[in-house]
Amino acid sequence: MEYVNGRLQLKNVTLVAMTSVNVYETVQAMKYSMRGIDFGDAVLVCHFRPIYLPQNIRYDHTSKLRTIDDFNYKMLYELGDHIHTDFAMIVHYDGFIVHPECFRDEFLDYDYIGAPWPDPHDDFTYRDINGTLRRVGNSVGFRSRRLIDFPRIANLPFEADHGYFHEDGFLCVKNRHLVEEAGMRIAPLEVAKYFSHETMIPEIEGITPFAFHKWAGTNAGYPRFKGKPDIIRRIEKKIKKMTGG
Repeated sequence: MEYVNGRLQLKNVTLVAMTSVNVYETVQAMKYSMRGIDFGDAVLVCHFRPIYLPQNIRYDHTSKLRTIDDFNYKMLYELGDHIHTDFAMIVHYDGFIVHPECFRDEFLDYDYIGAPWPDPHDDFTYRDINGTLRRVGNSVGFRSRRLIDFPRIANLPFEADHGYFHEDGFLCVKNRHLVEEAGMRIAPLEVAKYFSHETMIPEIEGITPFAFHKWAGTNAGYPRFKGKPDIIRRIEKKIKKMTGG
């Protein structure tokens, strides 16, 4: 780990969020994630440029994400258009970095790392093409540039897994065999449990994570950024009136 003036240096990582909903809250989550960390880049991918976007987060345009599957598709096939570093750290309004001091160098030894999934106690959930149970996924997390580009380069079809198009399951379960055949590594639970928490599984007990997703259990105390201030709403309303938007 490298620190400059007490700040963790992740110059090979882009902090990124892609959204068309909860945009104000997402920007606040990005700003919170940058506490104590200097990223190589930071970008909000959205269908409009917010007036409250700070100068140290750039804006990249995308068409409006009207459904969750619009998000899933763009994350799989278009995210690479917005990333110019070796890795990306993906955050959402309800999942972001909360303990920068808990970063471990080994997180970047992998092409994908996110929060561990629970044991589903069935014979199909989180199971890959060979029937092997996969316990690590989650959209909030680090991804290498080569993994980000892989679905498009490999021409992977956008197909559902048990009726769902979740982009994390697409990479970490459905197409896991292809990801690994291409030489990429997805972090094991033994490492991911230190990275991020979502579901309150026994394996994470007593561990303080680098990041989180969703406010369940021990995540309940992490910040929730709720609603734009009235002054921002008034300014946006005035701009829309002036521009006819």
